[in-house]
Amino acid sequence: MAYPLYQVKLPLSANLTSLEAKKRERFFLLALAGIQFTHILDFMIMMPLGPDFIRVLEINTHQFGLLLSSYTFAAAIAGIFATYYIDRFERRQLLLSLYIFFIIATLACSFAPNYHTLFIARAFAGAFGGILGSLVQTIVADAIPFERRGKALGTVMAAFSVSTVAGVPLSLFLANHISSLGWRAPFIFIALISTLILYLGYRNIPKIAGHLDHVHEGARLRQIWNIVFEAQHLKAFLFMALIMMTGFSVIPYIALYLTANVGVDNSYISLIYLCGGVATLMSSRWIGHLSDQYGKVLVFRVLAIVSLIPLLVTTNLPQVPLWVVLINSTAFFILISGRMIPAMAMVSQVVDAKIRGTFMSLVGSVQMLALGIASVVAGMVVTIQSDGKMEHYDLVGYGAAICGLLTIYLVGYIHTDKQAEQAAKSI
Repeated sequence: MAYPLYQVKLPLSANLTSLEAKKRERFFLLALAGIQFTHILDFMIMMPLGPDFIRVLEINTHQFGLLLSSYTFAAAIAGIFATYYIDRFERRQLLLSLYIFFIIATLACSFAPNYHTLFIARAFAGAFGGILGSLVQTIVADAIPFERRGKALGTVMAAFSVSTVAGVPLSLFLANHISSLGWRAPFIFIALISTLILYLGYRNIPKIAGHLDHVHEGARLRQIWNIVFEAQHLKAFLFMALIMMTGFSVIPYIALYLTANVGVDNSYISLIYLCGGVATLMSSRWIGHLSDQYGKVLVFRVLAIVSLIPLLVTTNLPQVPLWVVLINSTAFFILISGRMIPAMAMVSQVVDAKIRGTFMSLVGSVQMLALGIASVVAGMVVTIQSDGKMEHYDLVGYGAAICGLLTIYLVGYIHTDKQAEQAAKSI
């Protein structure tokens, strides 16, 4: 069940025109996209800054993988704990409260004096950021009907693109040009931007409490247990885990591989993320529209199959001209991020609205756990040789491709579009 904005936005009059309703929905989605932008950027900025962290903190690739995973594992654990309360609070109040704590944790990262303190600060940021991600997706599913959800999720998930279009290059610029702060500068930047988005969310995110009308009977732990181990839900969890492992076993080490093995100058890493981000920003809503028009299963399968090409090229790339790197990396970002749009639209429709928050929180935990495992395992596989080059990145690519093939097979067992639409109408 979806609760359209004209139903959940209590301050609005009942006779809103269609134009006014669309404007409200646009700003509503913009606020949610802003929250997605900052918590994704908070994780993404660690990847292109990998060479800086390894040099300044004097750590190896395995320790860098652990630093990445401190965010993701904390997010996974926090998501599990969130299942106990996430469906028992009004969505807006919970979202904005968690976002305040996320801002504080991110700012704490900028003051970390050493690797171990930064590790702990990243864990707190991940704990709040991970819950934010699943809660944003829950709110979209609550407020936007299934037949328009692909396009809406495309808008919100374009935050990934914006984080690479503007956030990642700007953060890299700050880290490289504010010598007094170095790698600390991006975290301060994220905290400042997040404060502005907090105000935007306060003004434009409506009160969403329709799920509170349902009576939650029985022991809460028993309810969570039933949600976790329902057969359809287990398939959805596995599906999302494999999607994350396909992309994020490869993504954290792209910058390291390009600079060390392909011979790309570190100054061009921002350009690579910029080109990929601009392209995915333009393609996200288009992919969402195609998902709504031609079916989410079909669009996902096409994107997942085609994405294996740039994925394998990325992990086996020899020394080539920069334009070849740009074409391949741009295709990689478009296709890898594009898969998530139809995937999340399908997964959000697996459950009834009254338990969607709990389910999506568990999905978020699975995503973060899989992401952390992928980055740690990849960090254990790849090695830096005495000459500075990375080895065994190709093995990481082959493993990611196997995970991608499994998602193509498994998506047919989640929900066909027809089944999902019928389920939505029957609620």
